[in-house]
Amino acid sequence: MAQARPEDIVPIESSRRFGREQAGAAVAIRSSIGSWGIHGRLSSWLSALSVVIIAAGTLAAMSPRAGADGAQRSASAQTARTLNADDTSHLHLVKASGSLLFEEGTTSGGISGTMRAKLELGATFKGTITIYTRHGTLKGRGSATPHGSGRYESFSGSVVATGGSGLYAHVHGRVALFGTFDRRLDAVVVQTTGTLSY
Repeated sequence: MAQARPEDIVPIESSRRFGREQAGAAVAIRSSIGSWGIHGRLSSWLSALSVVIIAAGTLAAMSPRAGADGAQRSASAQTARTLNADDTSHLHLVKASGSLLFEEGTTSGGISGTMRAKLELGATFKGTITIYTRHGTLKGRGSATPHGSGRYESFSGSVVATGGSGLYAHVHGRVALFGTFDRRLDAVVVQTTGTLSY
């Protein structure tokens, strides 16, 4: 049997201390691995949560703006609705009562339909009109200054829209008018120019 050499003999206390150091190192390694796993999962969870919060904030910021943009587009569409009132109307007498004439006829141009008018003759021509179209009615009142004498008398003035129905329920605005009045037939040719809003 071979005898142990002095350098191969390890003291018992040194052996125990080496064992405790190995055990401590193993615990430290396991702790480090566990800690890294927890922090890794926590970091990933926080990153995902940050993405969700940022996305929610972006949507919240966009929603009012989208609503405001929609409202603005709607308002712009409404304010952009204009009606071309460049028209010519040919009216004939239906009945007369003194200087008050009731006329009707057709109108064509930007507004096409049938017109009925109540005209009062004098130093200033005054009257009210109603135009009937397939989209609704338009009403207005106007005044004009006559010029000249003889059978055909010219006049010029303006008409103010006072209301309507159907598509033109909220019509408003003022347009210029001019025309001629046939005193022998009590017939009127009226031309208007301008735009109305509705």
